[in-house]
Amino acid sequence: MTSIGQVDRKATKETRALYQHLFDLRTKGVMFGHQDALAYGLNADLTRWIGGVNHSDIMTITGAHPAVVGHDLGHLELGQEKNLDEVPFNSMRQSILQVYKNGGINTLSWHPNNPLDLSKTTWDKMDSTIEKVLNNRKHLKAYKKILSKLATYIKSLKGPEGELIPVIFRPYHEHTGSWFWWGAAHCTADEYKAFWQMTVDYLIRKKKVHNILYAYSTDNFNSEEHYLERFPGDDYVDILGFDTYHRNAPFSDSVFIANTKRMVATIKKLGTEKNKLYAITETGLERVTENDWWTRIVYPIISDSGLSYILVWRNGRPDHFYAPYPGHSSQEDFIRFFNLPGTLFEKDLDNLYH
Repeated sequence: MTSIGQVDRKATKETRALYQHLFDLRTKGVMFGHQDALAYGLNADLTRWIGGVNHSDIMTITGAHPAVVGHDLGHLELGQEKNLDEVPFNSMRQSILQVYKNGGINTLSWHPNNPLDLSKTTWDKMDSTIEKVLNNRKHLKAYKKILSKLATYIKSLKGPEGELIPVIFRPYHEHTGSWFWWGAAHCTADEYKAFWQMTVDYLIRKKKVHNILYAYSTDNFNSEEHYLERFPGDDYVDILGFDTYHRNAPFSDSVFIANTKRMVATIKKLGTEKNKLYAITETGLERVTENDWWTRIVYPIISDSGLSYILVWRNGRPDHFYAPYPGHSSQEDFIRFFNLPGTLFEKDLDNLYH
C-alpha cells in the first residue's frame, strides 16, 4: 500500500495502512477521542479510578471506547518512571497496546521540560531556547539525547506479533500562543520551522523511527496566514490540527461555535489543497457545564466537516474533566451524541492497520 504525501517514506506497512484508512474514514464520519482514556477517570461518586484493564469512562457510559486515545510523553526526557500526570510509562505502553489491539488509534502529545535546563518545566518560559538549541553544539547534543529517549520509547511500542504500533505524534503544539517555551513570543517563525524539521529528520533518518504520523497543531488562529506562519512545510506534516477550548460558557456559546467552524473551514481548505488529513487535536469544556454541550455545540461543528477526529482533554480530577463520567449531567446528551450519524467510536473502526 502506498500513501501519497506521507512524511516518512519508509514508514512501516501498518503506519502506511493507518494513514490511508484515515483518508477513507472521513467519508464515514468524525472519530471521537479522549486524552488518557484508559489511564484513569472518575467514578459516579467522584472518586478516581486508576489503570483499569481495557476500561474507560466513555466505555462505561456507551459500551464503546473512544476511537482515538491520547497519551502524553512529558517527563520521558527526564528518565522518570511516570509522566507529568503521574501515568507510569510502562502502563502507558500497555494502554497503547490495548488501544491498538482493540482497533483504535493512539496519539502522543509531549510537554517536555526545557532542554537548556531540565529543571524548568514546559511552562517555564525561557526566550531563545530554540535558537540556542539550533546554534549551540552543546545544547543541540543535549536535545538530541532527549530525542533519543523519545525514539527508544516509541520504538518499544509493539503489537502482538512484534510489529511497531503506529502513533500520531503531536509535538510543540499550541505554538501560536506563548505559554510554552516553544511559543510564539520565544522564537521566530523560521526558528520554529527549523526546529520542527530538525526534530522530524533526526527521528526518521538518524533514529530510524518509522511508526509515526506527524501532527501540526496550533492554538486558536485568526487567519490562514496566521495558521501557516510557523508551518514547517508539506514534507514535514501529515495531519493539520488546532487546539481550541470552550471557555466562559454559556455566554460564549455562539462565539465558540462560529470561531471553531471558521478554523475548521480554514484547515479543510488547506487539507484539500495539500492533500492532508485535518483534525481538532485538543478541545473541551472544562467540567462540561452545559448538559447538552455534545449535541448542541460539538455536533454542529463536526457534522459534515471532513475532520478526521476531535480529541477532548483528560478526566483528571473532579474539578478538571472534559468527558462525562457515570452519572454526570451531560451523560444522556453524550449518549445521544454517540448515536448520531457521523460520530465514530472504536466499535466503528475496522482493520485500520491492514
